[in-house]
Amino acid sequence: MLVAVVGSGCVSSKGYQTAMSEKDSEIRQLREERAALKAQVQKQQGDLDSARGQAAEASGKPGEAQATDSVAPAAEKYPELDQVGVSYGTRDGNLVISIPSSITFPSGQATLSSEGHKALKEVASVLKKQHAGGKYEIEGHTDSDPIKKSKFASNRELSIARAMAVLTYFVEDCGIKDDQCIVAGFGQYEPVAKNDNDKDKAKNRRVEIVVHRK
Repeated sequence: MLVAVVGSGCVSSKGYQTAMSEKDSEIRQLREERAALKAQVQKQQGDLDSARGQAAEASGKPGEAQATDSVAPAAEKYPELDQVGVSYGTRDGNLVISIPSSITFPSGQATLSSEGHKALKEVASVLKKQHAGGKYEIEGHTDSDPIKKSKFASNRELSIARAMAVLTYFVEDCGIKDDQCIVAGFGQYEPVAKNDNDKDKAKNRRVEIVVHRK
């Protein structure tokens, strides 16, 4: 009888030890799986941070307007525009005529210069002769420098005023129909070049006439 009890105790003890050993093994396995998952999550987070960094580097500083695609060469040539320093090309299938502010407006102002009158008269002549049925979107653009010495509170206001000055001259002095024109002021938010230096800033200070064909 004593032997049976002792034998039963040994079996029970061995079973307990086996169960504990299996439990320990299961716990170790779970810990290893958790560690592997943690490492995987950390790797994915690192890859995500890297991707975000590359995207930020590609797009520039947060909140900074990025240069838009420049216009492509136009199929048609306009020597009269070349002579007055006005450039042109196509974007999204539309003719884009770009008039630099260096020949149209004094710095920080929206009053057309005499040279600007001459350039715009040639632009209006091209529009009436070769694109008479189109819609003309007159867009004012500036560089990113903040307004300092001007009656305008912001680059946006300045760009709108300049676009309106071009519209007024077109309608009152060049015979362009008012209902053919759309006016927009983009301020510094649609640059064609990065505002890193004076040369690029000058490219961004412009009035564009985008011709939308009906």
